[in-house]
Amino acid sequence: MFASVTTSTMTIRRVQKQSILGRLAETLRLGAAARRQRAALANLDDALLTDIGLSARTARTEADRPFWDVPASWRRGM
Repeated sequence: MFASVTTSTMTIRRVQKQSILGRLAETLRLGAAARRQRAALANLDDALLTDIGLSARTARTEADRPFWDVPASWRRGM
């Protein structure tokens, strides 16, 4: 959700060059990053959520997603 195009592109290139074990490690790293970002999102108050254009319900839905459910743009090339 919060990855930039540059970050996603760098991640894609790195994953494409790795072995199966390397890809697994990268998948776990991406899952951990998603988990941290979702935890931070869950801690935002209503005013901050409004500033970024999200409702409390939308933020809660995103924060409740499992860590392995990362955005498709992060997984391209895997």
